[in-house]
Amino acid sequence: QVQLVESGGGLVQAGGSLRLSCAASGRTFSSYAMGWFRQAPGKEREFVAAISWSGGSTYYADSVKGRFTISRDNAKNTVYLQMNSLKPEDTAVYYCAADLRVGVLRREYDYWGQGTQVTVSS
Repeated sequence: QVQLVESGGGLVQAGGSLRLSCAASGRTFSSYAMGWFRQAPGKEREFVAAISWSGGSTYYADSVKGRFTISRDNAKNTVYLQMNSLKPEDTAVYYCAADLRVGVLRREYDYWGQGTQVTVSS
């Protein structure tokens, strides 16, 4: 089992930045690929970014490419999502997820956090 706890969400103006963190406990964090997903009201949960277990490979949704950066610190059992140039359409609950294999689909991840709210005002 892997337990995931997100933090760092909040209210920010358009054009601003936030950094989300996801702290993991349980089995060996460095064995797991990590992903970030988000879900806006009335919409499906969608892929945002993913990173391989080593951090050597990263993947992004087109909507966030060039603005968001995913990274991880295996010594701290933490994955981050740096979000810059935020837009109102980035408003959502952001979830981190873990699995042994990196993927971009929700169904590929076995472990999920509870989510953290990000609200971007115009």
